Amino acid sequence: MTLFRDALRALRLTAALWLITVVLYTLPLLGIGQGLFPAQANGSLLRVDGRVVGSALIGQPFATARYFLSRPSAVDYSTGKQPSSAPSNLGPTNPDLVKRITAASKVLQGAGLKDPSPDLLYGSGSGLDPHISPLAAEQQIERISAQRQLTPQQLRQMVRRHTEGRTLGILGEARVNVLELNLELDRRSP
Repeated sequence: MTLFRDALRALRLTAALWLITVVLYTLPLLGIGQGLFPAQANGSLLRVDGRVVGSALIGQPFATARYFLSRPSAVDYSTGKQPSSAPSNLGPTNPDLVKRITAASKVLQGAGLKDPSPDLLYGSGSGLDPHISPLAAEQQIERISAQRQLTPQQLRQMVRRHTEGRTLGILGEARVNVLELNLELDRRSP
């Protein structure tokens, strides 16, 4: 009978722990998140005319000369499948990585970027980073100015508006959110 009693006790303990961890812990956190940080809790979605166009937290590819280019990604956004949030895992001496970077460098040089910033050539650790450095944005201003009929000074002001400083003033580097910047480009010069 002790085996049955021990099994019953284990089931009650499992149910109690499930109730604590799944319900009593999660629901208050969900409520706090939705109450204090609703945009972040729902994925930091960006909308244009009520339609979701992306997230401020996930990079997107921009292939036309009318937009600021983002970092390359290991994710193939064109497949329609759920993107994985993983880097390519190719080491610095891997021939496939060297080929990809060489091809990207040629494309960027064809777009007028003679010495492209490293973040336009290399993906981020997650493969989904939505940011580029202010230097990478600055390198693209002349090309976009010619495409959008905006002055370089107007574009520099836009870049400054979308430049985020270090997190907590000490972590990371200054960065520009490419999706937010390109959405402002479309608003200012459709």
